[in-house]
Amino acid sequence: MIRNPNDIQDGAKKIRMLIAGYPGIGKSTLALSAPRPLHIDCDFGIDRIEPRYRMPYIQPRSYDEILNDLKPENLKDFETLVFDTAGKLITLMGLWAIKQNPKYGQRDGSLSLKGYGFVGREFVRLMDYCFYELKKNIVVVFHATEEKDGDNTRLRIKVEGQTKNNVWEPMDLGGFVEMYGNDRTIGFSNCERYFAKGTRGIHGVYKIPALGPGSQNDFLTKLFEEYNSKAAEEVAANAKENEAYEQVMQEGSKIIAGIKDADTVNAAMQPFKNLQHHLTSSRELKPKSQPSVWYSIPPKSSMFLSPQRRHSKWLHTSLLTRCCPRGCTLSGRIPTRI
Repeated sequence: MIRNPNDIQDGAKKIRMLIAGYPGIGKSTLALSAPRPLHIDCDFGIDRIEPRYRMPYIQPRSYDEILNDLKPENLKDFETLVFDTAGKLITLMGLWAIKQNPKYGQRDGSLSLKGYGFVGREFVRLMDYCFYELKKNIVVVFHATEEKDGDNTRLRIKVEGQTKNNVWEPMDLGGFVEMYGNDRTIGFSNCERYFAKGTRGIHGVYKIPALGPGSQNDFLTKLFEEYNSKAAEEVAANAKENEAYEQVMQEGSKIIAGIKDADTVNAAMQPFKNLQHHLTSSRELKPKSQPSVWYSIPPKSSMFLSPQRRHSKWLHTSLLTRCCPRGCTLSGRIPTRI
């Protein structure tokens, strides 16, 4: 079904997000600040989270367990699926892949090149299933590792093989968590230090509020609300701009359609200049306002020309510009049509 682009924001959009950072920086607690999360604790690290911030969880020992648990009937009470960590999830996927087909593995038990390709595709398939079929928010947590890039040291997500290229594809947001002084932050814009991903007005570095007794762990819940609010604002602003564009196009076309002779050209000039353009209306109306019509110069018109410009009795004119074939500009009266 072909749809109007202004209909794209139909209610709150589910969001796919990647969080990366050093071990112990608080990634898991941050991920669990998403709305009504199910913690898929692939790392078996829930005991490292403060008890007040823990959420319902599963601790899968195989990828088959994850597939069995992620059924619609099991997830009615949850809005967000948190994969913690996604690096361990990909490891479980690799073991599962080799069981499916031994050619995906090597003698030492690691994945072959084909195996990495298969796991990368399976990761994208799982994200699509959780997003499109289960209709859940997705938060994937990765450890960060440092890589040398010339004289610079950059942060990258810690994941084996070429699957790191597949991880970013489905994500709406991706941020690195770091400490700046005593402040914990998450950055959504690319910089010299890391590659990140921001969309719908979510860009730059956000300060993550410190948690204490009685404080709510709801940073991602508020961020997702901001994301959807800005998306709705963009759609509304675009609809308003399109409406203004249609109106000015109608007004401009009506003015141009009324041009019949020199008098109507003169009468149309000021209203045409007064049009308040939107989007591409100025570029679209300009060619329509410049018909290729030749006019003769009435005797009185010559008084407006310098001696050097009286060489031609023919002038090319349009609604906004008037010139002779040699490019001379005529000011004053519009010449009459032959």
